[in-house]
Amino acid sequence: MNSAIVLCVVALAGMVLARPDGDGDKYTSRWDDVDLDEILENDHLLVPYIKCSLDEGKCAPDAKELKEHIQEALETGCAKCTDKQKEGTRRVIAHLIKKKLQEWEKLKAKYDPEGKYAKKYEKELEEVKNA
Repeated sequence: MNSAIVLCVVALAGMVLARPDGDGDKYTSRWDDVDLDEILENDHLLVPYIKCSLDEGKCAPDAKELKEHIQEALETGCAKCTDKQKEGTRRVIAHLIKKKLQEWEKLKAKYDPEGKYAKKYEKELEEVKNA
């Protein structure tokens, strides 16, 4: 699993992730059709996801669900993500690295303080940075 997927979960995949479906094999796909471009291009929409993830603000229901699954997603390489969610996470992480680097660094500090996941997926992170 590439780091864009793993770390992007940390970095606001709440817009594409939620709780697992009944069988627990995959996260629910109910957020898969959200307009990521609209969220990424509008700080009024994006910043609340970031603040929720950092415990700095209120959480919308989908963002709250995200926080409940961050650790599992990091540990499993987002094994329960659908393909659409994986693609969405790549887009979100690329956006954060390129346009919200300060927030990205805060998210990494909170969810990967030892650099364990970043180190594990260093090659993929470099690809996202250069995308």
